[in-house]
Amino acid sequence: MSTAILTGQPVPGSSVEGELRSLGFDVRIASGTADAETLLARVPASERVAVVDARFVGHLHALRLALTDPRFPLAAIPGAVTARPEGRQALTRAMARENSGGGGTAGCGAQARATTSVGDVDSLADRIATALDADGADVHRPELGSLVATVPADPQARNEARQAVASVDDEAVRLKSAVKARDGFVTTFLVSPYSRYIARWCARRGLTPNQVTTASLITALIAAGCAATGTRGGFVAAGVLLIASFVLDCTDGQLARYSLQYSTLGAWLDATFDRAKEYAYYAGLALGAARGGDDVWALALGAMVLQTCRHVVDFSFNEANHDATANTSPTAALSDRLDSVGWTVWVRRMIVLPIGERWAMIAVLTAVTTPRITFYALLIGCAFAATYTTAGRVLRSLTRRATRTDRAAKALADLADSGPLAEGVATALRGPARRLPGFTAPVVALLGGLAVVAACAFTDFGSPWPAVAALAYVLTSGLAVARPLKGALDWLVPPFLRAAEYGTVLVLAAQADVNGVLPAAFGLVAAVAYHHYDTVYRIRGNAGAPPHWLVRATGGHEGRTLLVTVLAVLLTATHFKVALTVLAVAVALVVLVESIRFWVAAHKVGAPAVHDEGEPA
Repeated sequence: MSTAILTGQPVPGSSVEGELRSLGFDVRIASGTADAETLLARVPASERVAVVDARFVGHLHALRLALTDPRFPLAAIPGAVTARPEGRQALTRAMARENSGGGGTAGCGAQARATTSVGDVDSLADRIATALDADGADVHRPELGSLVATVPADPQARNEARQAVASVDDEAVRLKSAVKARDGFVTTFLVSPYSRYIARWCARRGLTPNQVTTASLITALIAAGCAATGTRGGFVAAGVLLIASFVLDCTDGQLARYSLQYSTLGAWLDATFDRAKEYAYYAGLALGAARGGDDVWALALGAMVLQTCRHVVDFSFNEANHDATANTSPTAALSDRLDSVGWTVWVRRMIVLPIGERWAMIAVLTAVTTPRITFYALLIGCAFAATYTTAGRVLRSLTRRATRTDRAAKALADLADSGPLAEGVATALRGPARRLPGFTAPVVALLGGLAVVAACAFTDFGSPWPAVAALAYVLTSGLAVARPLKGALDWLVPPFLRAAEYGTVLVLAAQADVNGVLPAAFGLVAAVAYHHYDTVYRIRGNAGAPPHWLVRATGGHEGRTLLVTVLAVLLTATHFKVALTVLAVAVALVVLVESIRFWVAAHKVGAPAVHDEGEPA
């Protein structure tokens, strides 16, 4: 239960007390500042608490945005201020200063903000918010737009405020704000116009975003099962169900924004299930094709590799520039100018093949063509999108004069997923690496990866040359991370390493040419990719990378690459299939158990709530 302390002179006919109760607050009335401080001290430290002026006039959704959003320790709007448990100490200090008469000494900026909010009205809630600003506390102030939130100074102002409230439908505003401001064409124009109403329907029946997320996963898995039948009816049903799964995927985020039900666990489920749905559907298509006598497992694995590497490019670039200084470039300026021309915005969003466009294409092609054609179209589309986005980011990186921070360098090092072998090489070469040119890291990562994949592709299965190339890859990958990744193009190192590892498994499995080896390789890459996505989501949630023991236990990217090439040398093709299967199961068990343990524990201890706003591309 949350507690709201009403302060100030009560106003006959005011609805604020009832509105606070409708938002789940236990309302207590304070006769003055001293009484408010006493009531505040009685509220358990584990509960949210709000201080609200009894004269408040505004929309219910304005109060909801300020007082119930779980993502922010401190939040305020004119006439109301709130604190979650982690912000409670700051609120208590500010309240104590106000009670002792030592408040109101905010700096000019904070004082000006309070003055423009409430005029000359003496509101304890606003004085507390001003004091929090003066203390340097991070007080979230939600964008209200057309919503009203004010403490009127006199009856005339109160009447005007009530008229302003009546003139704006806050439910319409709430429904509109449930939709992401920036999304793809398919999502914006073909899904969100009605999925927002599904989200509201779910909210009114007490459904949670996590339940909708799970329903989306189940729908996608059923779609994959339909595709696996290999019949035309199955393919049509699969396409329809995949679209339904995407609608639910949009709905869960809109439900979270509509009802402000953000959570650490929900963000992880939303992001993780998106990957599970898409890659399970690839497997279903491949199984369905096999039933019809067409082996497209290599295409399915290639599509997963390409899509995962695209995401790593997005994640690495964003992390490298998360807090970079002087983060501008002529390329970025050109992009901004293009965004000012309406039609170019949608063209540029569509050609990068975001999740809405991608799933719509897959669903339609599944229903009307064959799995092989579907994968060909997917590979061509994703390859074009990857080339377009990566080229643009390379140009931005080369033309900007940004200084990257230690935080960015650490994030890129964590995304690299270097195991003990690469770490040992990096330690040994740290001194010489500092004297090499700035472009060394991405170049050696690219060359090392190309060498091992080429050795696998241009030799027969069982040849020792891939293993020799993998040993060289250990050296190059260690050299790539031997110094902090702060160079202009160092964000390319993680995607180059991902492409090398996944590509090695794909090519060796294809070279083995044994029934079942490509599905085993698909499982191994899926397990490793999950580990890499999990690393991204932990970094995004400011939780740091997975524990070092996990990276060591799974061997790091270079250790797994070397192991797979050695197995290909030592084993027959049939035994190689068994080894890949065992390795896939082992990696999946280790990373899944640790990942689930971490995210459930983080959710239980009240880790800062995050919400995945969808894949960057």
